[in-house]
Amino acid sequence: MTKSERAVSKFLEGYNCAQAVFYSFCEDLRFEKNNALKIACGFGAGMGRKEEVCGAVTGGIMVIGAKYGRAEKDDRSAQEMTYTKTRELMDQFAKKHGTYICRKLLHGCELTAEEGQKSFKENDMLNKICVPCVQSVVEILENIT
Repeated sequence: MTKSERAVSKFLEGYNCAQAVFYSFCEDLRFEKNNALKIACGFGAGMGRKEEVCGAVTGGIMVIGAKYGRAEKDDRSAQEMTYTKTRELMDQFAKKHGTYICRKLLHGCELTAEEGQKSFKENDMLNKICVPCVQSVVEILENIT
């Protein structure tokens, strides 16, 4: 199973977009899967359904941070590398999808409201919009990390 397939599978199991992306890289990062799922949990649906930066993208940023991020005794070059890779992910994602803002990706569907959640389901946005976003982030990460 590819990382992209693993991420989509986890997403379709009911985990959010951020969790699915971060989870798919746990083996490579030697990161414990349950800790990854917990850490990424609040970032789904653009951060707690606030529809800010796409959760798949923030999950990708967590992957970048886990791989390149600045630790306690590291110099600033690790931070700069992390920022560079983060911008690269965000730029490539926006080029492919038009934006990395969740509410724009979902055409203004309000996920914090019952009516918005109903519209999300009725219009199959999970499969039509979110699954491709999860796939894209994993594919971009595979090329830039």
